[in-house]
Amino acid sequence: MISVLHPNRIVKVGLSLTGSKSITNRLLILRSIYPSLKIKNKSESQDSVVLENALKSSSNIKDIDHAGTSMRFLTAFYSILENKEIIIKGSKRMHERPIYPLIDCLKLIGADISYLEKDGYPPIKIKGKKLNFRKVQISSNVSSQFVSAILLVAPKLIGGLVIELKGELISKPYIEMTLSLLNDLGIKTSFKGKLITVENLEKIKQKHIYVESDWSSASYWYSIVALSDGAEVRLNNFYKDSIQGDSVLTKYYKTLGVETKFTQNKIILTKLKDFTLPQQLNLNLIDSPDLAQTIAVTCFGLKINCSLDGLQTLNIKETKRLNALENELKKLGANVKVTETSLNLFEVKKIKKNIKINTYDDHRMAMSFAPLSLKIPIFIQNPSVVAKSYPKFWDDLKKAGFIIKPI
Repeated sequence: MISVLHPNRIVKVGLSLTGSKSITNRLLILRSIYPSLKIKNKSESQDSVVLENALKSSSNIKDIDHAGTSMRFLTAFYSILENKEIIIKGSKRMHERPIYPLIDCLKLIGADISYLEKDGYPPIKIKGKKLNFRKVQISSNVSSQFVSAILLVAPKLIGGLVIELKGELISKPYIEMTLSLLNDLGIKTSFKGKLITVENLEKIKQKHIYVESDWSSASYWYSIVALSDGAEVRLNNFYKDSIQGDSVLTKYYKTLGVETKFTQNKIILTKLKDFTLPQQLNLNLIDSPDLAQTIAVTCFGLKINCSLDGLQTLNIKETKRLNALENELKKLGANVKVTETSLNLFEVKKIKKNIKINTYDDHRMAMSFAPLSLKIPIFIQNPSVVAKSYPKFWDDLKKAGFIIKPI
């Protein structure tokens, strides 16, 4: 456990954040399919390290621990790897997270996959084989990673693939990110209505891709600026035309008094002076649910009402995030109500000090609550969990003047 506080609430710092985890993980799969792809500025996240190590390992047992993206992407990848028999397993929580929508779809195109314990859930055994073209349907209202997993291997299917999305489409920007990366490699795709088409491409020309820094990691700095009494935060390697869906946070946090200036592939965040906060923030986060915890905590710290919808994927993440968020906010004195798809936070007059925040083995719980230390001293349990996506988070906070002490 650590204590976190800031002595004067004024933040001035320049940082280079790790490469995007989402982009890196997609590129690692694509590099395994097309070895002429070269990747620079890869994510330093534990998730990306786990995925890269699994791809490099000669073992036929892949233990991906908590890495949900690895579970999904590797399932599709090893399905097309001929003459390979692979077992993929993970943590106890990973074995509670459903994977059947992906596997049902892969089986429709000929994949040989079996469940080793509970039907529909990891661990699984895969016998890789050459798969053929088909038009298939997949549920798009559980996790966009199921769709992206199939899209990443689709170019190697004989004849390519046509996917029809069924149900409400969630996290659409992540599907568009996957298609954009395929396009960068010269793979032809189309996305019209609920139909996605990917054409076959056996080889690509040599390609170098420099990974943009991670917008999800930047979100905590937006929260820090919003909760500060004054700030100037410079973050390197961010683009105005980003393919990362979480870049929408520039719009959301402008509503909370944070200005973003793009200059020479970096962003400069400042707190707007003489800014009047809204009485309530209403957002549908169906395209960017990973921002929910950060935004909710920011609104709580600013003592404004907040209504967040489109959160149906959060309870199949590292933890049941909506329940975890509700529990910890209430400990701090919040009046908050959650459903399966939404969170409603009501203004409070006082925030309780010196509360121990349980992180539930969830990196985003630790990082979303840390900025509250600009308002009150706070304790974070199991702080090392941030390694999953942002290993240098606590070091970067120290550079910004936060005082962090082990307890």
